[in-house]
Amino acid sequence: MKKPTTKLLLTNSFIIVTLLTSCAQHPSIATDNNIDDKVTIYFARHGKTLFNTYDLVQGWADTPLTNQGIKLARYLGEGFKNIQFDAYYTSDAGRQRETMQVLLEQKGVKDYKIRELKGLREVFFGGFEGRPNTKMVYSSMKLSGYNSVDAFYKGYQAGNLPIDVMIDSIAKTDPRHQAENYQQVKTRTQAALQTIVQNAHNNHEKTILAISSGMSMQAMISDLTDNKDKNKPLANATVIKIIYKNGQYNVSEIGNIEYVNKGKEALNQQQMKLTE
Repeated sequence: MKKPTTKLLLTNSFIIVTLLTSCAQHPSIATDNNIDDKVTIYFARHGKTLFNTYDLVQGWADTPLTNQGIKLARYLGEGFKNIQFDAYYTSDAGRQRETMQVLLEQKGVKDYKIRELKGLREVFFGGFEGRPNTKMVYSSMKLSGYNSVDAFYKGYQAGNLPIDVMIDSIAKTDPRHQAENYQQVKTRTQAALQTIVQNAHNNHEKTILAISSGMSMQAMISDLTDNKDKNKPLANATVIKIIYKNGQYNVSEIGNIEYVNKGKEALNQQQMKLTE
């Protein structure tokens, strides 16, 4: 057998050093798995608006909060007082921005930046925008499997009407043929959710608050949970809580009104002390 040449020994030494250096520069998979990438996002529906009060379709159409809507936002802000948020998101809808501003003022947050994501907008209802909700329901209910407006609302309240069926039925009966379908809404809302998580990782943020709208939030979580509550309508200022960890989304709360109730109770007690 021939002895290895000096050239061959030098080559082998170079390969070994290169491999060792490479291992030092790139963490192992086990180390990566130990990184805490958990992000908690609280999504809240905006406060009550003028169109909500008049029972008119409000998707991309926008109206300001009513006095009751401002109260709800204040209650929610008070209910969130013990939660430290690292970032704040809304869409470009005025009702969502206004809800966030009132909420943060009540919470006592002064130095903040609201990040806007158009993906957090409500469903676009096309030719139904600004018209009575009953008109939209009447036009689309048969495609959803209902023969009366009353039965439709009862089914929706009970969580028996899948959100994908509802949104697609509305889109198919839109007189302008411009309304969003379910896949479009789910795609953009989940893209917004992914952006929030990615930004959180990039900026070392752990707890996020986002204000969005009812049906778009339902579409966002539609395939992230098997909980039947995902199909129930979301009241103004109710909360959906999502926890991201290790590439998975866990929807731990749906339609939670307890933050509002807690804030309302706290503010009422403060008012009682002032009048004593």
